[in-house]
Amino acid sequence: MNRLKRLLLGGARDPNDPHVFHKLSLIAFFAWVGLGADGLTSSCYGPEEAFITLQGHHFLGIFVVMGTVLTIVIVSMSYSQIIELFPSGGGGYLVASKLLSPAAGMVSGCALLIDYILTITLSIASGADAIFSFFPPEWLPYKLWLAVGGVILLTILNMRGVKESVLPLVPIFLIFIITHAFAIFYTFVTHLMNIPELITATAGDVRAAQSELGFAGMIFLILRSYSMGAGTFTGIEAVSNGLPILRDPKVETAKQTMRYMAGSLAFMVVGIMGGYILYRLEAVPGKTLNAVLLENIARSWPANMGYYFVLVTLASEAVLLFVAAQTGFLDGPRVLSNMALDRWFPTRFAMLSDRLVNQNGILIMGGISLVMMLLSRGSVRFLVVLYSINVFVTFSLSQLGMVRPWWSCRTKESKWIKGLSINGIGLMLTLFILISVVILKFYEGGWITVAVTSSLVIVAITTKRHYANTARQLQRLDDLVLPIVSTLKQDTANKVKPAPECNPNAMTAVLLVSGFNGLGLHTMFSILRLFGNTFKNFAFVQIGSIDAGSFKGESEMERLRMSTKHDVDMYVKYMRENGFYAESFYSVSTDVVEEIIALTPIILKRFPQAIFFGGQLVFPEDSFYSRLHHNYLVFTLQRKLYHQGIPFVILPIRV
Repeated sequence: MNRLKRLLLGGARDPNDPHVFHKLSLIAFFAWVGLGADGLTSSCYGPEEAFITLQGHHFLGIFVVMGTVLTIVIVSMSYSQIIELFPSGGGGYLVASKLLSPAAGMVSGCALLIDYILTITLSIASGADAIFSFFPPEWLPYKLWLAVGGVILLTILNMRGVKESVLPLVPIFLIFIITHAFAIFYTFVTHLMNIPELITATAGDVRAAQSELGFAGMIFLILRSYSMGAGTFTGIEAVSNGLPILRDPKVETAKQTMRYMAGSLAFMVVGIMGGYILYRLEAVPGKTLNAVLLENIARSWPANMGYYFVLVTLASEAVLLFVAAQTGFLDGPRVLSNMALDRWFPTRFAMLSDRLVNQNGILIMGGISLVMMLLSRGSVRFLVVLYSINVFVTFSLSQLGMVRPWWSCRTKESKWIKGLSINGIGLMLTLFILISVVILKFYEGGWITVAVTSSLVIVAITTKRHYANTARQLQRLDDLVLPIVSTLKQDTANKVKPAPECNPNAMTAVLLVSGFNGLGLHTMFSILRLFGNTFKNFAFVQIGSIDAGSFKGESEMERLRMSTKHDVDMYVKYMRENGFYAESFYSVSTDVVEEIIALTPIILKRFPQAIFFGGQLVFPEDSFYSRLHHNYLVFTLQRKLYHQGIPFVILPIRV
């Protein structure tokens, strides 16, 4: 199994390598590929939804394009401000948590998680649609299995690492940009002489729509089309969530990436929607509107040239839609880990694998996306209905959160009017789209998204309540810490006692601790109570766990090392003050168990007569639910050390 894991995922990375962050981080261009593909490829289904909603009044699409581009500019400018205000990342979850309330942040985070799961599912399903637009209709039954394979492949790639999942996709990304840019320029150049006719046709379409629907009805149709194309805006928030994986200086890299994303998305929306209008396209069963557009563009070309251009363009579009799922895999686990650090979800989702990626988060995102793909049968039309609701929950809460600091600093900050205007307009636009999409899509399947998101919110509240109850139960243990700390300070102020002599061959208790806390102290006192003066030496072992909260830069890693050393040295100091010889062993790692196993030979060489001890909390009600929220590493360690013939004693600590 280990050989298979190394083959699929690669070998372990060294978190103590001083260059590891540089090796793992992305420059603006690669970030554009990994994080921007979602926004860029939304032009493959967002404009199509908007265009079809116009119900034949094609030239009204010009007004929809204008509103869409304005929204892209406003939202991207707003997220650039968010990047400056929160340079460590966090996106919509952190903005709402810090600027509104933790509960608002939790709702925003839950909405984002569902949105990223749907990003993976919809992007891959759309990619499969684009591929099968070119294949014979009798091949359609195999489309679902291609999509399923795509989810599994991207899950494995992302478990290997960020760069490993992005670099192979760069050539496809460039082919997509080049082919689509050429198609757009070709469309506008060949229709350049038809501008007067376009203006006349637009005016005629406005009159016809007004005559048929009335002025209010025409405005409603335009706004409905604008709202139904809301999938176009998804992915804009990805950069603010993905700041930790960007190259230093992170803020400048993020802002440059945001400019790439906004500019390319606006260009694609104008070009593709303009192509639909200029060619007056009609939907063709079994084909995407983009496929129909490309066929119209290449219709007058030499046969082979047109065929291969359409083939290459559709293939790049299909594969880039697969790439767009990267946004869900890169940012979804990051949001999940941030929420886990705040105890909204089990803390295991904040842990990193030996490849320094959030493996649990990637697996949960990929697994649920796979289920969604099978349940929806890979239907893009159905998934689009579910898709664009949640992202606007996050957009709206983020904009509302940003309005508050601009208003509060209006007497101190000269740029407050500009900032407030950007976020205020962004709030109105995103809130309008959110309300419109919920109303328009609710009975078409949007209620499913609302129900699933609400269920996730309930899970988050329940998890938070569980950790809060556990913290209250552990308070009795933690109350042991304060008097001991005060005693140590008092002893330090007085004359320091001479350190006891060490006899390495004497009986030694090796105690595994996870911080200078009530659990560790209670376990230590239990050893003294149960074994009396049997042990002359004490060795304290602590492994600082590298999780999403600490793996944000070399300074954070150094802070984790120093904190780990300080905690374990406090035990040593206390035992020496009480007449026992004590030493400490510490390290930092993503895998606590394996790091302790690696330290064991060193400890046994130093103290041959050692017995290992670990404390395990015993809750009043032990269930699958409680086991899900707490780790039971001591049992794993006991099993591994037993196989090596090393005694390991677990001391139960009842709470």
